[in-house]
Amino acid sequence: MILSRYERMIARRYLLPGKGEAFIFLVASISLVAVMLGVAALIIVMSVMNGFRAELFDKIVGLNGHAVVQGVGGRLPDWRDIVRDARATPGVTSAVPMIEQPLMSSYNGRVEAVLVRGMRVADIRGNSAIRSKIVMGNLNSVTPGSGRIAIGSRLAEALGASVGSEISLISPQGQTTPFGTVPRIVSYTVGAIFEIGVYDYDKAYVIMPIEDAQTLLLMGDTVGMVEIQTVDADRVGQILAPLADKLGGRAVIADWRTMNAQLFEALAVERVAMFTVLSIIILVAVFNILSSLIMLVRAKTRDIAILRTMGATRGGLMRIFMTVGTTIGALGTVAGLALGAVFLFYRQGVVNFVQFVTGQNLWDPSIRYLTELPSKTDPVEVIVIASMALVFSFLATLYPAWKAASTDPVQVLRYE
Repeated sequence: MILSRYERMIARRYLLPGKGEAFIFLVASISLVAVMLGVAALIIVMSVMNGFRAELFDKIVGLNGHAVVQGVGGRLPDWRDIVRDARATPGVTSAVPMIEQPLMSSYNGRVEAVLVRGMRVADIRGNSAIRSKIVMGNLNSVTPGSGRIAIGSRLAEALGASVGSEISLISPQGQTTPFGTVPRIVSYTVGAIFEIGVYDYDKAYVIMPIEDAQTLLLMGDTVGMVEIQTVDADRVGQILAPLADKLGGRAVIADWRTMNAQLFEALAVERVAMFTVLSIIILVAVFNILSSLIMLVRAKTRDIAILRTMGATRGGLMRIFMTVGTTIGALGTVAGLALGAVFLFYRQGVVNFVQFVTGQNLWDPSIRYLTELPSKTDPVEVIVIASMALVFSFLATLYPAWKAASTDPVQVLRYE
């Protein structure tokens, strides 16, 4: 929108009303603050929602892979052939055999449910989701036959265990006697403690060499599943289609979508709902701009009439008031972007401060699933939010600008 020199001067004066027009300035300031808060709220909420999805995806998929091949009956006797076929499939980056079994753990009279995961030592050390999250001990101490295992930090807290503690794993698959099956109880030493950042995993997972898991569960040379990573998680079904044909009825493939369908679908629905609801805040702010411009036009009716008699065109008057409203919206949008960025940068500090002031635990990992408030800002979403605020602000200026341009100087100045 190109303005002439006098149009820019008048628009600048209307943005900063003079003496006796403080109320109009107050309403315009409230409009600016409302736009700022609406834009900041949208950016903060959408970034946090994106952060939730990204963190959950990285941690869940990082530990469980893009897909798993599960044997019928929970066992894969020919797992070596499956691993070979999987690695030969185009688009597959890794195929890791493993055992996963829910058991019970005991230490000093405390009992907790655990999920034992047996993996080859090379795969344990090569898994970045585990290797980079060791908080105590040494992952290299977890070797076949050493009797050492790695456990999650929340599980260690629940059991009261630390590195060097001996915990017992209780398996219902034990020796059969005339009086029934006797549970199998084996003691292991905690060699490392990890904290992945997903509460459910840190509370339940026990990592051990696959040879020890086979011995504990009396599985012989079989495994329970083969974890598969691909080049593109979104195309995992298409990539693994040839492997599914080779497996026939021996095993089934479950990808990350089916294993965590409810969680990610709930996040997607909540994300759309939050965007829609919070967009109303910007809409309310835009109505404030509309009302402030209407008040400004009513207050400046005499000035508008004089400008018309001096040769100002209808188009010029429209441009003046459209510039005033759009500038308020633009300043509010820029301020909202800055406020959103500052809040997201100090988000965990804000949460901690509110917890300190209120005395309430606002971020319980057992409820929130993650241990810290995540954030991931999508530049495309930021552009969409800013553009939406600017477009709404521009549309709000049309009616007041049209009313100003439609002012009849004869009617206004008749009795002056």
